[in-house]
Amino acid sequence: MKRNAAWIAAAMFALAGCATTSGPDITVDYDRSADLASYRTYGFPEEVGTDRAGYSTIVTLYFKDAVNREMQRRGYVYDETDPDLLVNFFSNVREVTDLRSSPHLSLGYGYYGYRYGLYGAWPMYDQDVQTVRYKIGTANIDIVDGERMQLIWEGVAEGRITEAHMENPRVAIDAVVAELFQRFSGVASKDVAPTP
Repeated sequence: MKRNAAWIAAAMFALAGCATTSGPDITVDYDRSADLASYRTYGFPEEVGTDRAGYSTIVTLYFKDAVNREMQRRGYVYDETDPDLLVNFFSNVREVTDLRSSPHLSLGYGYYGYRYGLYGAWPMYDQDVQTVRYKIGTANIDIVDGERMQLIWEGVAEGRITEAHMENPRVAIDAVVAELFQRFSGVASKDVAPTP
């Protein structure tokens, strides 16, 4: 169980862009009719996407800490009982297999070489084929209108994982959540008082 949680955390580290200069691939979609300034409070669903079999994981704790920081930075107030917005998050790791070929010069005999011993293979004809396996991590953050139970914003980050990404999951999750929230334009309403 600990190993699975570590791989999920590793996904977040990869997504944070530490392995490459380009960072994770991020896509965002949102409800154009939603007025993000009309919301004041936020909370989490009873069970978030990173929970397992009815219990909260360490990865869930890291995500909640990072989301709290980003939402409060934008003026939203945490409300456990009746929030205007619900923030949910998911993570997934999958293994990818690539077959990569690279041409090389051949000095051996080609198809007709067995007849006369005169014909070699065409230069650059032979191919070296290499199987490359690696892990891809994906993280989603969903922001839902708590009254209508309607998704109003979604951010998805995807990136490659290496073994080196396993070492500091909290920092990794903080970084990927911050990157996703850079694309979230919401700022809390100053006119609506938080629910007591």
